[in-house]
Amino acid sequence: ASVTIHSPSDGAKLDMMEQNRVEYEVVPGPHGHHVHFYVDGEETAILRQLAGSHTLASLAEGQHELCIKVVNRNHTPIGVEKCINVTMQ
Repeated sequence: ASVTIHSPSDGAKLDMMEQNRVEYEVVPGPHGHHVHFYVDGEETAILRQLAGSHTLASLAEGQHELCIKVVNRNHTPIGVEKCINVTMQ
C-alpha cells in the first residue's frame, strides 16, 4: 500500500488566485478501500478514484498541510498516508 503525491511538490508555493490541484496516485493494499483528503488536519474530501487530481478549495495565505490517507470501508485510516506542506501566497 502506498500514497504518492505527484504535484504540488513538498514545500511548493502556490498562487492563491489560481485553481490549484493535487495530483495523486494510491495503491490501497488489502486493507484499504478509498482515500480521504485532509487540509490542516481536517477532512475536506472523500476521493473514490485511486489516481487522479483533486481541486483545492481556496485556502488562506500562509502554510498548509495537505494529506491523503488510505481508509477502509468504515472510513477508518489504516496508517498509509502522505502529507506535504505548501505555502499559499
